[in-house]
Amino acid sequence: MKRLSGIFVFLLLIPVLLPAQTVQTVSELFELMRKRPDVLADDIIYERAGINEQLVKSKLKPKVDLFGTYDYATNPVGMVPIPPNDLIGLVQHRDEAQPFSHHIARLGASISMPVFVKSIRTLAEKAKSMQLSAQAKKRLNILQHEATIVSLNAHLKYMNEMLKGLNQKRASILKTKEIIQIKVDNQRAPKSALVKINDALNQIDLAISNIQLNKSQATSMIQQLSGVYLESDIPMEQIGTFNENGFAALEPLQHKLKAQKLGVTAEKQKSKPAVFAKANYNHSLGIAYNNDQLVNKGFATIGFAVKMPIFDKVQSTKVLQAQLDVRETENLISQKEIELDALAKQLQVNLQIIDQSLKLYQQSIDAKKELLKIAKVAYNNNRMTIEDYLKYEDDLVLEESKYYKSVAEKWQSLMKLAVIYGNDVETIVK
Repeated sequence: MKRLSGIFVFLLLIPVLLPAQTVQTVSELFELMRKRPDVLADDIIYERAGINEQLVKSKLKPKVDLFGTYDYATNPVGMVPIPPNDLIGLVQHRDEAQPFSHHIARLGASISMPVFVKSIRTLAEKAKSMQLSAQAKKRLNILQHEATIVSLNAHLKYMNEMLKGLNQKRASILKTKEIIQIKVDNQRAPKSALVKINDALNQIDLAISNIQLNKSQATSMIQQLSGVYLESDIPMEQIGTFNENGFAALEPLQHKLKAQKLGVTAEKQKSKPAVFAKANYNHSLGIAYNNDQLVNKGFATIGFAVKMPIFDKVQSTKVLQAQLDVRETENLISQKEIELDALAKQLQVNLQIIDQSLKLYQQSIDAKKELLKIAKVAYNNNRMTIEDYLKYEDDLVLEESKYYKSVAEKWQSLMKLAVIYGNDVETIVK
């Protein structure tokens, strides 16, 4: 029992025992992501679509059956068809074994296959289009996962930079606190200054706790996608940009629409004539009823059958249903195209604004760093209040947070555009 308890505890600790940082690049994260169950599920859907195509095409192949039967009849019955002229000869020669018996064993084979069934080939084309839709959906899902990983990693970078900035602010305020403590001890500053500085440190600690919580959520989502727990963000570099080559996000629906149109054609073709070929071989064994001799005879038949529906209300309703499916998907594609076009334009404008903002934020950060140095000197020389000094500390951290938030938003916008246009993420980031 103790051993089982130990195993259970070990299993619970597996996420903790796993290496916290086992990858160094986002490409490695992408590779691990492609082996995750949700991505492999798309492989199964794709393979199933291929099997559906094979299933439809198999209906064009011959179907062969073997059979064996045994029959007992109270009156002698025929074992094989007998032409009238042969039947006359049997009547004249009653001493010969006649192919009639009470006990008959039959062995044989039957072959059937469609010769002309137009709907089958159309349904095979439909199944192929559905497989292409599944393939496009699989690729789109992988792109979405890769884009999500990049966006989460950028958010993780933003969180880490915020923590870094807050820790620097904390260290800066702690140095100032030492000076204030000396002033309070020498009665050169009121005790309220010390209370205010301690409150500022508490606010920093609260902000750090909130950021660590958000960081934990981002890390958890990356782990869900890749199976890797990241202690810190992975360095990323933009090596390319998005390429407008059509809305790849619509490809699964476009292939689905083509399949549905083929489905309408197939339903209509089911009302057309269909030709089937069939062949049978029947070999009978039995004891002749007239002289108890063994009769061993067989015969074969070959033929064609033509089937053409004259009136089938169910089939005509299926055509209307298939046409309605086409209209529904066409409307959905039009709606998605409008949404994607508007979103793509918005994201492109966002990228331009963010690039401009980053330059301005960097200039502002440089300026606020200089102002903070001046504020520290001014406070130490009693030419500035503690509230004004702390405001300069807050301003610098706030400006840095805006900068790194904009960097994260830039990555997010870039990744969304990559998904919309179906761009390879690894040609944009490394």
